[in-house]
Amino acid sequence: MAEGVRYGMQREFTAIIEHEGCWFSALCPELDVASQGRTVEEARQNLRDAVELFLEAASAEELDRRLTGEVYVTRFEVELGAAPRSLGT
Repeated sequence: MAEGVRYGMQREFTAIIEHEGCWFSALCPELDVASQGRTVEEARQNLRDAVELFLEAASAEELDRRLTGEVYVTRFEVELGAAPRSLGT
């Protein structure tokens, strides 16, 4: 287990889950760790397992590199079918 990560510690991570065909892909953006599953709950559990395995194997340097800042998940709108804009204007 990486230095500075102790058994019994808890940390909350983000799971972004997206439906892709017959599967759900899951991403933890804080660590850049991904997994998948046939249901949302399976994808979430598989991601949790993958994050736990990563935390067991990662060096302190790798954790410091990946856990550098906050992650913001937000939504925004774009207009569909709008005329393309010139990059110079």
